Amino acid sequence: MFLENLAFAMGQAGDPQAGAGNPFTAFIPLILMFAIFYFLLIRPQQKKAKEHRQVLANLKRGDSVLTNGGIYGRIIDIQNDVLTLEIGDKMQIKTNRAYIAGLADPNQDVVQKN
Repeated sequence: MFLENLAFAMGQAGDPQAGAGNPFTAFIPLILMFAIFYFLLIRPQQKKAKEHRQVLANLKRGDSVLTNGGIYGRIIDIQNDVLTLEIGDKMQIKTNRAYIAGLADPNQDVVQKN
């Protein structure tokens, strides 16, 4: 009795390739996972990186910026990739263009004027 149930649970004996089906169906879950990752993770990150590159390319004198180190400043000079930022009253630092996180809030007064 036990062996009959075990044999029934194992399935029918016969052609081992009969239940294999189309090999493409095995890759459908992988393709779906890649599509989900692309549209939810990869594509938005590429779009954000493209916007950041455009912001860095369009920096000009007078823009208020935030550096990756958390320093707010106003651009007073640009020489190739070196930006001179005014971070306080007569206080200036130089930073590389690649270390600018983005534009600062335009309503925030970055450098206090006396």
